[in-house]
Amino acid sequence: MEDIPRDQLTGALRRAAVKKHVAAIHVSGKLTLLQRRLSNVLLLNAYDTLTTQAVHRIDARTLCLMIGYNSHDMETLKQSLRGLAETVAEWDMLDEDGRQEWGVSSLLSYAKLKGGICEYAYSPALAQKLHDPKVFALINVNIQRRFTSGHALALYENCYRFVRTGSTGWWPIDLFRRLMGVSDSAYYETFKHLNAKIIKPAVEEVNRSSNIIVTPETRKMGRAVTDIRFLIRDNPQLSILDLDDGEGARRSPVYERLRKLGASDRLARQWIAEHGEEPLRARLDYVAGQGDVKNPVGYLSAVLTREGAPKPQAAAPVSPATHARAEQLGRIQALVAARSPTQRDADKRLFLSRLEGVQRDDFERHGWMSALNAAAIRAFWEDMDPGAFEPAAKG
Repeated sequence: MEDIPRDQLTGALRRAAVKKHVAAIHVSGKLTLLQRRLSNVLLLNAYDTLTTQAVHRIDARTLCLMIGYNSHDMETLKQSLRGLAETVAEWDMLDEDGRQEWGVSSLLSYAKLKGGICEYAYSPALAQKLHDPKVFALINVNIQRRFTSGHALALYENCYRFVRTGSTGWWPIDLFRRLMGVSDSAYYETFKHLNAKIIKPAVEEVNRSSNIIVTPETRKMGRAVTDIRFLIRDNPQLSILDLDDGEGARRSPVYERLRKLGASDRLARQWIAEHGEEPLRARLDYVAGQGDVKNPVGYLSAVLTREGAPKPQAAAPVSPATHARAEQLGRIQALVAARSPTQRDADKRLFLSRLEGVQRDDFERHGWMSALNAAAIRAFWEDMDPGAFEPAAKG
């Protein structure tokens, strides 16, 4: 959904017992699975500047790749953006002073595609709500990519908003049908059909594919079901999916050294992702050997960009394969460096979502320098920038 700042988005959300938990924002409308993914990725991209910047931008091809579109299918992207602009977000909640507040806004106030860039904006009132972790919880992009059903993702989103309280609270059936995007279908006015075709399949997929387990409960008046709620608990088998993508880097001794040197959390994780731990360890040792450096972070940055990097003591013979590998790594570093910080985070999350097991572990340790994933990394960047490695191939 950034690297996502998880400690700000989902941590420490418990409120005093005397206060009511604020309601989540409900997003209504018939959103497709891809539209729901798109909504989450756009919010993730904008989050850091949501309340300080009116307009947000993201590379359109990166956006398509992150949400599973064909990266050249701009028509589908246009249709999905149009759908988000026509979708209503509604909130009905208590403010900090206990006063009732109701509001409604289009999910996007506008969107446009120009020069390969997707530009979009939220209404100021909605932006404030989306940025408040007590009101709205971001969805992990890696988790949402596991869903194959729009109804299941819709259920997950609306349940995950209440993960800290353990229950969604009671929803009138009419509201639930609206949240699932089936409010205008006469067929689903019958609870038996709603339960068989929407609720049961969605619950099964949420419990199988996400980091939470949900259990539906209903309330009746006579024989008619009038309300539904979902109890929520962690899924111990998949809870690791909710970890910040940077957690592996933060456990690294190199990360600790970078932080002690004065690098920010984001910069330290970015350098680990771009350069790998072993090269960084060697550069840190080099910087440490230079004595009292006034700006060690700036000095290390210069070293990493080969301005004052340690010179080899002797020129050893280089095999053609080693030369090709070094040339490819240099090209990858250049491609990464050309991206904005937000795009770099998006690129890393997208690539990580395709990896499992030892391949994922190796990439988390060494980033784009991962030798175990060299072929997949090259294919990834060739897809992002066709022809990017042609000079290397000619060499």
